[in-house]
Amino acid sequence: MAIRIVGVDLPQNKRGEIALTYIFGIGRSKAQQILELAGVDRDIKVEEWTDDQIAGVRKAIAETTKVEGELRSEIQLNIKRLMDIGCYRGIRHRIGLPVRGQSTKNNARTRKGKRKTVANKKK
Repeated sequence: MAIRIVGVDLPQNKRGEIALTYIFGIGRSKAQQILELAGVDRDIKVEEWTDDQIAGVRKAIAETTKVEGELRSEIQLNIKRLMDIGCYRGIRHRIGLPVRGQSTKNNARTRKGKRKTVANKKK
């Protein structure tokens, strides 16, 4: 049976530390903290967790971190706030250019999208 925490099915055959990183908002160090707080050994696989350990992990996640939908919506609200106040970062978000100072002359294709070729003027 798959273990479901905050709407994400954890992979059964992975160690707890790695499995928790499948949840948006939890990385390696946060996963270690959660397992330590829940009293679960980080080296045992998810399929070997008992019901008490699962409940402890769920409780630790609820107490310590924002994850999944709540975190995604907070990030979106932060971006919207930047766009509304019209700061430099907000303007870059609005026009779809890199926000963190990267060069756009040659690269930045991920942010700018597919190339739009402009034809030369005919003489």
